[in-house]
Amino acid sequence: MQGESYKQNQPIEMKIFRTLAACLATLPLLAQAPATDASVVQQALEQKARMANASKVANLRLENIGPSVMSGRVVDLAVNPDNPVEFYVAYASGGLWYTDNNGTSFTPVMDNAPTQNLGAVAVHWPSGTIWVGTGENNASRSSYAGIGLYKSTDGGESWTFAGLPDSHHIGRIVIHPENPDEVVVAVAGHLYSDNEERGIYKTTDGGASWQRTLFVDDKTGMIDLVASPGRPEVLYAASWQRDRKAWNFDGSGPGTGIYKSIDGGDNWNLMTAAGSGFPTGSGAGRIGLAAFDHQIVYAVIDNQDRRPKESGDADADEGLTKDDFKSMSASRLLALDNGELNEFLKTNGFQEKYRAENVKQLVRSGSVKPADLATYLEDANSLLFDTPVIGAEVYRSEDGGRTWTRTHEGYIDDLFYSYGYYFGQIRVAPYDRDQIYLAGVPLIRSADGGKTFEAIDGDNVHADHHALWINPEKEGHLINGNDGGINITYDYGEHWIKNNSPSVGQFYAIAVDHEDPYNVYGGLQDNGVWKGAHNAGESDGWHQSGRYPWEMLLGGDGMQVEVDSRNSDIVYTGFQFGNYFRLDLGADKRTYIQPKHELGESPYRFNWQTPILLSPHNQDILYLGGNKLHRSMNQGDDWTAISDDLTRGGKKGNVAYGTLTTVSESSFQFGLLYTGSDDGLVHVSKNGGGSWQQISGSFPEDLWVSRVAASSHKKERVYVALNGYRWDDFTPYVYVSEDYGATWRSLADGLPASPVNALVEDPKNENLLFVGTDNGLYASLDRGATWELMQNGLPNVAVHDLVIQPKAGHLLVGTHGRSIYKADIGALEALPAQDLSEPLVVFDLPEIRHSSRWGNTRSTWGEPNTPGLDIEFFAQSPGTVQARILSADGTVVSETQLNADAGFNILSYDLAFSKEGKSDFLKKNKVPLKTAGNGKTYLPEGTYQAELQQGKTKVSREFKIK
Repeated sequence: MQGESYKQNQPIEMKIFRTLAACLATLPLLAQAPATDASVVQQALEQKARMANASKVANLRLENIGPSVMSGRVVDLAVNPDNPVEFYVAYASGGLWYTDNNGTSFTPVMDNAPTQNLGAVAVHWPSGTIWVGTGENNASRSSYAGIGLYKSTDGGESWTFAGLPDSHHIGRIVIHPENPDEVVVAVAGHLYSDNEERGIYKTTDGGASWQRTLFVDDKTGMIDLVASPGRPEVLYAASWQRDRKAWNFDGSGPGTGIYKSIDGGDNWNLMTAAGSGFPTGSGAGRIGLAAFDHQIVYAVIDNQDRRPKESGDADADEGLTKDDFKSMSASRLLALDNGELNEFLKTNGFQEKYRAENVKQLVRSGSVKPADLATYLEDANSLLFDTPVIGAEVYRSEDGGRTWTRTHEGYIDDLFYSYGYYFGQIRVAPYDRDQIYLAGVPLIRSADGGKTFEAIDGDNVHADHHALWINPEKEGHLINGNDGGINITYDYGEHWIKNNSPSVGQFYAIAVDHEDPYNVYGGLQDNGVWKGAHNAGESDGWHQSGRYPWEMLLGGDGMQVEVDSRNSDIVYTGFQFGNYFRLDLGADKRTYIQPKHELGESPYRFNWQTPILLSPHNQDILYLGGNKLHRSMNQGDDWTAISDDLTRGGKKGNVAYGTLTTVSESSFQFGLLYTGSDDGLVHVSKNGGGSWQQISGSFPEDLWVSRVAASSHKKERVYVALNGYRWDDFTPYVYVSEDYGATWRSLADGLPASPVNALVEDPKNENLLFVGTDNGLYASLDRGATWELMQNGLPNVAVHDLVIQPKAGHLLVGTHGRSIYKADIGALEALPAQDLSEPLVVFDLPEIRHSSRWGNTRSTWGEPNTPGLDIEFFAQSPGTVQARILSADGTVVSETQLNADAGFNILSYDLAFSKEGKSDFLKKNKVPLKTAGNGKTYLPEGTYQAELQQGKTKVSREFKIK
């Protein structure tokens, strides 16, 4: 779930949200930071391309280690109607993937493009032309901006920028069926700021030029666009007025409506003016469209107008009111129907963390009384109303959009909940005017033109639905895209196939333990918390064994993870808004550990991604950040607030705000603590929370503090990263202080414009830093003075978290769209600053265990077992390097040369003799050498030297085969 509320029937972890007393404090509105200009973004992409060619770590490979089975959010599909086993899948932040075998396997086709953030895809199948709109078409807290339109005419081998660089978010693309260069695009525009580049755009020259043919205003964009089947000149477009801030989302307004063009998108008329029968005004939310022909059109709307109070029996018609709770007993509240209680909570403006099961958990624990619900409303702000919103509605026009009629009596409950902005998809079967589908929570189908509906998703289908394709030639065949990937059915949803081979997980945070092999943990967007061995590997073998190598530990939107270094069965993790647990994996036990406020206190505020931290000094001590910093001395059983409010105090809105986002404790001193907040404040305490000092006065104001990290090399040193994404500010902000935050120095020089999400300092080499941004990974070999792009094997995807496993010397990269990557950084860790000026540095080589199976196969059909040795070296300058392998007696057993790059290089040696080397070795050594099945003769046990020479510089390193 990515919404502002929790969906009652989600078949995973119920979300136990926090308190119900007073509202957030009301502060003056923050000044809007300027959005980054599209020209700056383009310059950043060009800078990044230059860095790729000059990077000193370009040869350091990043390996994707999964997981894949839980997948990630799908936003659009493009299916070949003549061959439906062939289709493209657009993931919200995981790129574009192609299959021609009905989803048995997928191939990424945009990994060489500048972004993986997608909103729409369309294909002109006769010519193979692919059009992609970057920037997700949803409006969630993790919907990332794009950089315009891209086009491929060679099946995704190459991509060409096709315009609209400041569009940020693309709603839909329609290609003329007879001309792939004639394209009409619905542009939603910026999510967090006003902008002009939104509306309907048309090109007739393949994107060389564009004409904006429909514009409402700088707050209203276009979210959907459909052409009438067989009549491409007849188009319908849905406008949508929306505005998201870090503290609030407004997803409706008078700018929302439906427009029609009868000349291929050149001119448009509003079809939903007053009197049309379609909802208008301030409550008009997101609209989805479907055209059966040029006359019959369907629309689904997220209607945010309030439901009228109905006369009659109060219990039956009006539902619960706040007065009901003033005298209600705890037992009576616990006996309430969840749906009825959710209706009250959602429609009276309670924040997203307050839903039925969560409230009941708080009542059971005694921390909330039923009367607190009434008190909450009596103190509430103007967003809270006495009646619920109307929610999802379906309308049908049979006269080409001139008039509209609602298809159903009553309300379509339990589909959009209070976050209809996240869905808004409707489809009509091409062969049946009365068969329609609505995507939400769950996926529902009507066979009578929208009068009645039934759910058609299955046990192996994720709850949140965003894309659907209906086979025009085969009834019952559907392809569905959701928050959990791709599902296919051939019987109207009676049975579903799961097609989740791509590693497109959207991680928020990751962690590691110290087992051998060590495990990686991570929390994902709406796909829970998972654990898996770092060397598990991704394959289909688990279909046979019945056990996927990664294990789901918890449901919901997975968040931060901390693992007890003494016992990796003890794991601390949770889901959104501070709902954390202590898991005992060995005993299969979980304990809810969220801190509770004292009577008389205002409720604690917890961020969507609430920070937690195990103290490096004592693994029984746990920190958790709300608006205050909380500390437990006994693994979360009891809590003490060790600060006052460390934020600006909260803001009025429907999203939790004024919360801590990051916490760090120095490894040098217990109680030397740092915190960062979502509203731009950084604090330090040098006495375990006894007193706090604000140290962010010199920073740009109101930015999200994405990371604060106390150095493990110098007690006085601390790093901070700020993120302006929620202002559409893509400037990188990275700082270091050498005096506990009294003064700061920027380290952002050299980083291309992209918001910074993560920063980690290497525990062995103080000069080695890594930074993760919304568009990639960067390394510094000189403590931030300069930066190197680290992209070998990693597409241009958002990096949300970075962790170093110290014993293995591995960097783990948690991406929001392509799961987790791993890099062996042992060589970089062993590179002292003074060696950066040496002409040639060769790193130590590992000991190798000999095997008689080298070069041989276990069976006729198997691949030979081949050894290898990676000789890693650092060259000050590019040029030819001569490499020789010598035996203990100085015999050259193999030699080669390679063109080295400036920086880090790897020479892969197969541990085999050359023909000449074998002959020379046998002249001096009377030992039997057996040729392997693959025709190679491998080195026997012994001691060897790897000798590398560049120019006049020669360096040798010893290695042993035992």
